[in-house]
Amino acid sequence: MDSLAAAPGTGPATSPLPILRKPRPAARFEDLPTARTLVMGILNVTPDSFSDGGKHSTADTAIAAGLRMFYAGADIIDVGGESTRPGADDVTPAEEQRRVLPVIEALVKAGALVSIDTTHASTAEAAVKAGAAIINDISGLSIEPEMAEFVAASKVPYVLTHRRGDARTMNSLAEYADVAGEVVSELAGVRDKLYAAGVSQEQIIIDPGLGFAKNDAQNWELLQNLDQLDSLGHKVLVGASRKRFLGTLLTVAGKSAAPEERDGATAAITAISAYRGAWAVRVHDVGPSLDAVKVAARMAAGPAQQAVPKTQ
Repeated sequence: MDSLAAAPGTGPATSPLPILRKPRPAARFEDLPTARTLVMGILNVTPDSFSDGGKHSTADTAIAAGLRMFYAGADIIDVGGESTRPGADDVTPAEEQRRVLPVIEALVKAGALVSIDTTHASTAEAAVKAGAAIINDISGLSIEPEMAEFVAASKVPYVLTHRRGDARTMNSLAEYADVAGEVVSELAGVRDKLYAAGVSQEQIIIDPGLGFAKNDAQNWELLQNLDQLDSLGHKVLVGASRKRFLGTLLTVAGKSAAPEERDGATAAITAISAYRGAWAVRVHDVGPSLDAVKVAARMAAGPAQQAVPKTQ
């Protein structure tokens, strides 16, 4: 039976008659492209996101936005139901699941590879049952240590993010003598907990946690030393999209650039991160970053092979 997955430019916000599309086979993590850095699209199903002000807070609007990302070429759609901005209020797992599960089911049915952005083990489990293929936990196991047991049992890839404290306290914990070295050391400590729970090395993806318990200068220093993360031996995910340190960089007449005005700078970081070997970047605006990773892959490939003219 055909599904009601909308085509680009259609859906609840633009047309009362979504185009019928046949369900696609479930996307698999192992089938993701390997010749370039991947692009993970950010889909916040929240009323209080710092980046989009709750534009996708309903299932219909979120599904439409996720489909637009998917058809624009996003390799992964990262669906989250709880804001992770500094100072954000906590959301119960029940409310989080109410927000994200219908969206995940619809995007998976359309053929997208979905990750679930959550700190709650019960939400991760429900999302995986709904078809999510990656767990993206920005808490670094600090909220629910039992998450490690579910990751081990499910064998689903897991994004381990560096963060100190929680949304209310992390800004006060941004003190480092050597930010890159301490991030690597602290990630290694949490990784050991994952190993102890039975999580395999291949499941773990490292995120340095830009903006989480890090000030502007520390974010830039961490980006300049991304290669230090390679010592951990895992895939690296870089999530700089629209973050405050980019707004500060782009300040005009004393006013920080608004989140949606930071996409050009985000694409620049995407290109740099991709050229330096990042496994994936996590972004709000898929198109420019997809172009950026393709440019970086071409640059890394070396000189072009010039065609030899045929002799007559």
